[in-house]
Amino acid sequence: MSMLTPPGMGGQYRITGDKYPRMRRNRGRRRIVLAVAASVTALGLAGWGTLQLIDVFTGGDKASAAGSAPGCKPSPSPSARPVKALPEPGRITVNVLNATARKGLAKDTADALKKRGFKIGEVGNATKAYDKKVDGPGIVLGAKAAADAALPVLATQLAGAELKTDARARPAEVDLILGKAYKALTTKEDADKALTTLARPEPAPSTKKDC
Repeated sequence: MSMLTPPGMGGQYRITGDKYPRMRRNRGRRRIVLAVAASVTALGLAGWGTLQLIDVFTGGDKASAAGSAPGCKPSPSPSARPVKALPEPGRITVNVLNATARKGLAKDTADALKKRGFKIGEVGNATKAYDKKVDGPGIVLGAKAAADAALPVLATQLAGAELKTDARARPAEVDLILGKAYKALTTKEDADKALTTLARPEPAPSTKKDC
């Protein structure tokens, strides 16, 4: 072995001139490093995926776990809708007045209203102010104090009826003036639904805050 031969070469290489043998890196070490890096990446992704699944199944709402933030008001529940104090049909006296040329219309309508629990007062023709002058299905006319009470209750019995007030003193007595477009009262089923909605109105939509 020449003294110019690098140790460990086993005499296979000789250094001549200015050229030297190239040393090859250990490929096995590189593969180990890459394998370790891939394993660490895979474990990290698996851990992140587990956290996402836990977040999905638990609701993922940190705000709900910690309670509502100050200033955030929950939306009103439909079950918490206020109930309006409305008079029952039996406490309302209805004067049924015919403003059309059809005979017997007021009597037939009064009989139907009586079966639905309303008290019946005067039955006959409309006054000159309304006779042959009501183009719609009818007018529900009563005292100003009945605007949010007896008038809307009676109006549930006739779809499309117009509500008006006058100077009368008794809020429990109202007029139902039948107009030219009148055909029949609203079906009892639909009238009952309308009365229920009137007594328990839908809540106004609330503006949700970002909490």
